Amino acid sequence: MSTPGSADAASGTAHPNADQDVIAVNGDDEPRGTVNRLDVFDQDGRVLLAQRSPDKRLWDTFWDGTVASHPVEGQTQVEATRGRLVDELGITADQYEEVRVTDRFEYKRYYYDEGVEHEVCTVLKATLSDTDLDPDESEVAGLLWAPYEHLHENPRWYRQLRLCPWFEIAMRRDF
Repeated sequence: MSTPGSADAASGTAHPNADQDVIAVNGDDEPRGTVNRLDVFDQDGRVLLAQRSPDKRLWDTFWDGTVASHPVEGQTQVEATRGRLVDELGITADQYEEVRVTDRFEYKRYYYDEGVEHEVCTVLKATLSDTDLDPDESEVAGLLWAPYEHLHENPRWYRQLRLCPWFEIAMRRDF
C-alpha cells in the first residue's frame, strides 16, 4: 500500500489515462464538462478535508477532499483546480509547487431522493508549503487536517464525518 511519501507517489506514477481530459455528458449526450477532485496535503503528510456547505444541492455538509471543480471546455484539470483553490480556500500558487493528476475513475451514487451523480472524477494532489487558508463560507462549512496514513488505514474511524462517496473511492485507490 503506498502513501503520499512512498516511491510511487513521489515519482508521480499515475494511471495511464489520468491526464486525459474527459467531457462529462448528460443522458442526451450533451456536454456537461469534466469533473475533478483535489486533495491538498501539508508537509507533515496530513490531508485537508473540507466540509461541503449546507447550501450545496447534493452531499451538503458531507466531508470531501479539499476542493472539487467542473472544468469548462478548453480548460485543463490543473487550471480549473488552481482556480478553485483560490476561490474556495484563498490558496494561491505561491503556497505549493505543483498540482498533479494522480488518478481517474468513474462512479455513480444516488443522494437520497435529491438526485444522482454519475461522473468521471480526476484526482489531483498538491502539497502546501504555506498552510494559511481563507475559506469561503458559501463553499466550505469546515476544515480538518487528518493524518493521511491514519485515515487511509482506518477509514471506519472517520465514518462519523460522513465522507463523500468519491472521496472514499479515491482513498481506497490510494493517491
